[in-house]
Amino acid sequence: MIALIKYNGGNVSSVQNALTRLNIDSVITDDPELILKADKVIFPGVGEASSTMKLLKEKGLDVLIPSLKQPVLGICLGMQLMCGDNEEGNTRGMGIFDVDVKWFPPKDLVPHMGWNTISELKSPLFSGIEDKSDVYFVHSYYCGLADATVAACDYILPFSASLQKDNFFAVQFHPEKSGATGSRILNNFINL
Repeated sequence: MIALIKYNGGNVSSVQNALTRLNIDSVITDDPELILKADKVIFPGVGEASSTMKLLKEKGLDVLIPSLKQPVLGICLGMQLMCGDNEEGNTRGMGIFDVDVKWFPPKDLVPHMGWNTISELKSPLFSGIEDKSDVYFVHSYYCGLADATVAACDYILPFSASLQKDNFFAVQFHPEKSGATGSRILNNFINL
């Protein structure tokens, strides 16, 4: 069973729809017992960092998520909340990845929205994906390059398009909106 973490944010249903297209059953839940029993956990995200962390704390999910032993995939805001300090609302994330989240400097259009190229792919998430593939982004905050970076992108400056540490995986882009490449990434995660 695949658990999609419910936190009253956007995008959870579109991730579930993408999994359904791949014939993968999933459940949207904030029940700690169901999340602990899941084979894989996906933490999708569209929303604002501080209000989302508040909701996670109310359910104890801010402590549960970092303790999980099965593969976990954070998407967009989900990735950012798996990191350290976040400039959006001066929020402290879960600290799974040792990298902070910063606001893009206003040297170009922010948010970074649309298709962009990922490179330096170094994770089983990207098995069968060509270097310099395009995926779909929508974000105003970014994680810098770090030891856990397993894919990079460039918009205004280089940043982490994907992070990986132990059983934790994360992508800044939206695989559920990234066509065949995104479907392959989701399938790769499910098959870990």
